[in-house]
Amino acid sequence: MRTRTRTTVAVLAATLALSAVTTAGASTASAASAAPAAAVTRTVADDPVPPRDDSGAAAPAPTAPTGGDPTGPAGGDPTGPAAGTATPGGDPAGGTVKTPADPAAPPASSHCTETAAQELGWGAPARESDFDGTTVPPDWHPYGPEPGHNKKGTRTPEAVTVADGAMTISADADGNTGAVSWHPGQRYGRWEACVKSDEGRGGINALLLLWPVAEDFPVGGEVDWMEIMDDSRQKTSFFLHYGPGNDQDYGSVKHDSTQWSAYALEWTPEKITAYVNGKEWYSNTDTDQFPPRPMNMTMQLDYFGNAGGPTAMHMDWARQWALPQSTVATLSLPPGSAATGQPRDFPDRKPRELSEPEQQAQTAMLAREHR
Repeated sequence: MRTRTRTTVAVLAATLALSAVTTAGASTASAASAAPAAAVTRTVADDPVPPRDDSGAAAPAPTAPTGGDPTGPAGGDPTGPAAGTATPGGDPAGGTVKTPADPAAPPASSHCTETAAQELGWGAPARESDFDGTTVPPDWHPYGPEPGHNKKGTRTPEAVTVADGAMTISADADGNTGAVSWHPGQRYGRWEACVKSDEGRGGINALLLLWPVAEDFPVGGEVDWMEIMDDSRQKTSFFLHYGPGNDQDYGSVKHDSTQWSAYALEWTPEKITAYVNGKEWYSNTDTDQFPPRPMNMTMQLDYFGNAGGPTAMHMDWARQWALPQSTVATLSLPPGSAATGQPRDFPDRKPRELSEPEQQAQTAMLAREHR
């Protein structure tokens, strides 16, 4: 089980349509980008819910980061923190970049009409998924079958389905649930997804997160930018995991996530910021806590071993933007292949250097997706 180190982070939030945020954790002070914005009072308090391990296994023994890919073949992000240096036209000062391009309007059928992309003018995404078919898209990779979070229950691809314009992860009282990751990943960028979570009972968490492509947690970091732990789905938590000892920074916001909501994350070299329905609710400028290498977006419904009944979470669409500083991961998964949260037990499912035919298939898939 993970332990949490409490530190201090200052969060300023735009409270138009959001209730007050309570946080425990640490970071340097930052200001909310929306105006007018009211400062949110932070209190240092223990989170009553134990921290979780997305890998589904006990945290590996602490190891010192090396800047390369410690788990797989050469070809990860060998440059470490120096990668993704600023280029002309980027945001050398960090923070939110307002793009002069046309805003990325949600699809006409979107359940989420208020988004960070619209509010902040992020422009057209580099990638998007609208789940219009009846099968999981080939760049989304269901986990398993494998043991679930902390070796409890089972993550199974059968729990991830697509129908009626949405991708759904279902969970039952026996701990059968699922997770699905989006590849290829990148270092730095923006992500936004329109999601909602059904009420649950007894400990099934709904999550959107960034997970290290190199599968080198904890040194590779983890960014849980939407973790909903309470059964009523009325509170969203943020966990930023960092360092070989799995230290964590924490924030939370009261929000009704049983309604369709647009959750967004922006990760620049200088700042990590979370939004819901276009309003900032968490930020961190302590760059020592940032992931050192590329990450990929993951959607999970995690079982904590005491589930009292079925539940589900749903995604209407997902989008990803690259920044001028972004670097694309060279490790990936072949289109349509299975993923894992437990690479030591299932090494054949972890991201790797793709063969030339696999890379060609992925390139063609991404080109079709971008049309």
